[in-house]
Amino acid sequence: MKTKKILITGITGQDGSYLAEYMLSLGYEVHGIVRRVALEDPTHHFWRLQKVLDQLILHSGSLESFPTLFKIMREVQPDECYHLGAQSFVSVSFEDEFSTMQTNINGTHYLLAALKDACPECRLYFAGSSEMFGKVEETPQRETTRFHPRSVYGLTKVAGFELTRNYREAYNLFTCTGILFNHESPRRGYEFVTRKISSTAARIKLGMEKVMTLGNIEA
Repeated sequence: MKTKKILITGITGQDGSYLAEYMLSLGYEVHGIVRRVALEDPTHHFWRLQKVLDQLILHSGSLESFPTLFKIMREVQPDECYHLGAQSFVSVSFEDEFSTMQTNINGTHYLLAALKDACPECRLYFAGSSEMFGKVEETPQRETTRFHPRSVYGLTKVAGFELTRNYREAYNLFTCTGILFNHESPRRGYEFVTRKISSTAARIKLGMEKVMTLGNIEA
């Protein structure tokens, strides 16, 4: 039986690393797209993947380059693609909205276009976000809740949702969105509030720090 292949963007992140481990356990051949700078400093960038790094096939590339994504998609011919890569820090999306839009909107568009042109049988999952709902009209939210993003990051995820739907309906591709709410693990980035609290609390316990400083707790 032919071994199934998957391609993961954002493989070095919290979700990507867990997904890579899980799919390897199911017998998949796992490919990931990483920036060149990550390959130059693997100890720093690949700490979440240390357990399985020698089992992965990593490709140097950027979501901001359609030719690169097309080349990878054509060469790998994945059965499934999990698009988890993004600039996902909400406050940074306000500080650098142009870069956030370039990475999150254009990157999603480029990946969908590369899939359509190079590997149309591949099934794609796009990671949406609760930030798409923003100013919520109902609680809890559901698939029919209207989007009203209040951050640049949320706006880019709505755009990605619509791009994913458009490629599904216009080109008859298997492209879908899963809307993710906050989820925590030991691999959560230290820039996020829960990890900032837990890591600072540990440092205070060890006598390494005395004060915990947080940003806007109303955000």
